[in-house]
Amino acid sequence: MARLALLLVLLAGTAAAGPPDAARQDQLRHLVRQDCGSCHGLRLTGGLGRPITAQALAGRDAEDLSGVILDGMPGTAMPGWRPLLTEDEARWIADYLLTTETQ
Repeated sequence: MARLALLLVLLAGTAAAGPPDAARQDQLRHLVRQDCGSCHGLRLTGGLGRPITAQALAGRDAEDLSGVILDGMPGTAMPGWRPLLTEDEARWIADYLLTTETQ
């Protein structure tokens, strides 16, 4: 039930274009921790999926990374999030992952 509520909140945020506002950024941080963390580890240091810390992603391009977020990685367990995220939101997540050190 909580997951359905989160999905509805995320879907509601996809209608707006442009960079996410502060409230949406909080929702996206939660998505990274909750949903990305379920495969990439709670600290994003790896698990089923590879590590996605800033250190592990060093040298990656934000545009390329946002494409992976939106479209997934064929042949892997990485799903595409295009139905739930705008391109601007995926880019924000990519920038967040590339610049935020996780603890």
